[in-house]
Amino acid sequence: MTTTSGRKPPPEFISIQMTEAAKIGAADANTMSGPLVPVSGGMGRWWTNVCGKSESTLHVVLRIFCLLSSMAALSFMVTAEQSATLSIFGFKLPVYSKWTYSDSFEYLVGISAAVAAHSLLQMMLTMRKLLKKSPVIPSRNHGWLIFTGDQAFAYAMMSAASAAAGVTNLNRAGIRHSSLPDFCKPLRSFCDHAAASITFAFFTCFLLAASAVADVLWLSRY
Repeated sequence: MTTTSGRKPPPEFISIQMTEAAKIGAADANTMSGPLVPVSGGMGRWWTNVCGKSESTLHVVLRIFCLLSSMAALSFMVTAEQSATLSIFGFKLPVYSKWTYSDSFEYLVGISAAVAAHSLLQMMLTMRKLLKKSPVIPSRNHGWLIFTGDQAFAYAMMSAASAAAGVTNLNRAGIRHSSLPDFCKPLRSFCDHAAASITFAFFTCFLLAASAVADVLWLSRY
């Protein structure tokens, strides 16, 4: 680099020009790309936090409703007990019915208790992680484990509710091609408790299926 007079500028002048050029380049870089990085990162973090909070809230709500529904199914069934008098061919016969007399009802009670325990455990773990401000589902392996549990319990609850519904329908309609009466007429309270338990069991199955779908959505994004 030379001046108009043909003389070389002193080293101090060259260093000053280089310093000014570096400052201009740094300012241009900050103007073109610097502000975009934190904005993009901030929006990404904000969207991730919003999605994470929504998923955490959804998990807690589903667990609470699933716990309440399974407990209702369990409570209605274990209180299904009644004694009455049944009239057959003009004879008065004392009858007594209890949920333990049916294997299908016992199966429903057992599955409802297992689902209630599962929902309570998952709800406590989720709330504990929320208090610690840590991810509700920390890894994909953990997500697959929760999904498998929710799906297995949903199928089990569906099976138990269907089996119990068949017995209740038989009690209400009697046995076709026979003279046996409708046992739910004298045992109305017993049958109503069983029907309420089965209704809550099907609703619990729906909640477990919704929880499994939420698990799948989480696994598809991460």
